[in-house]
Amino acid sequence: MPYTKICINLNPFSFDFNLLKPHIALLSEWGFYFMAKKRVSIKDIAKALGVSITTVSFIINGKAREQRISDEVTQKVKKYIKEVGYKPSHIAQSLRLGKSKIIVFMAEDISNQFFASIARFIEERAYKSGYKIIYCSTDNNFEKAKELISTFKRRNVDGFIITPTPNIEESIHDLIEEEFPVVLFDRWLPEVNCSYVIVENKESAYEATQHLIEEGCKNLAFVTVESDQTQMMDRSSGFTEAVKESDVNAFEFRLKFHNLSEVGPYEELLDFFKSKKEIDGVFFATNYLAFEGLQALDTLQRSIPHDVKVVSFDDHYFFNLYKPKITAIEQPLELLSEKLMETMLSHLDELNLGYSPVRLVLPNKLNKRESTEN
Repeated sequence: MPYTKICINLNPFSFDFNLLKPHIALLSEWGFYFMAKKRVSIKDIAKALGVSITTVSFIINGKAREQRISDEVTQKVKKYIKEVGYKPSHIAQSLRLGKSKIIVFMAEDISNQFFASIARFIEERAYKSGYKIIYCSTDNNFEKAKELISTFKRRNVDGFIITPTPNIEESIHDLIEEEFPVVLFDRWLPEVNCSYVIVENKESAYEATQHLIEEGCKNLAFVTVESDQTQMMDRSSGFTEAVKESDVNAFEFRLKFHNLSEVGPYEELLDFFKSKKEIDGVFFATNYLAFEGLQALDTLQRSIPHDVKVVSFDDHYFFNLYKPKITAIEQPLELLSEKLMETMLSHLDELNLGYSPVRLVLPNKLNKRESTEN
């Protein structure tokens, strides 16, 4: 086709739209559109024509005859695809060209023991299934996460396992629209219809708080971070519910989110415990808060468990080395990793059937140790 350059002045006050008519067919043939439109998916085509997603997928991938799909249905689908300007998605291309066999694992901080352990288990399962894992940290930063997702999409990876950051909903939604398999973990997004594998945050926080109360604590503190993410909100909710059911006093102390390499919470916790000398039980919402909180309590010479009893969410090998040993909620890391990969591999095996979200909530274990003993 010879090259034609078309320059059009689209000033609405001076442009004569009749001048555009001779070029409409040419522009349409080249695939240009004058109005922004939502990307058409295989699911949209199937719904519009009243056929199954599988039927549309077979036709797109040239398998209509092999699957004994009638010529009438085949032509109807092909005609509609041309009319709506459907372009093969990442998945359709993968079906024809082969998979990259690479899965992205996006964690909040890959150096954190929790995320590192999950990554190690996932890598082992992925390798056995013929996949490789790319690791990266978002630092719970939306802009960084968005940029990473964009980069890996261009690299044509097969799927994403993501710890979502604040405000990442649109990027996750776009991944699903483009038919990338996505599985969230550690937290989920209420506004996005997406697969996730998480733990019982609220139930475990309730159990841990009840344990402190049963051990005689009357003035409890819940130390957490400023966050409206689901896992932190659920832990706060579990603590609050247990307190309301008992005759105890409670304080909730929130710190700004920080990376493990940053210093700051220790000083704030030191000031908090100085001002609340009556506190006799502390529940730390994360283990990294517990590390700094234990240091602050030690500085103030608050004896554990005699002066104050301590529980932490998310067990750590350090808690077994500390004197006294720290009571903590243990997340099922191996099971969590297994279910993450099981869900991801299931999505990858069923690419042509559309995205059906899987939602799994796994139980934790409260390891009772010396820090809560009488």
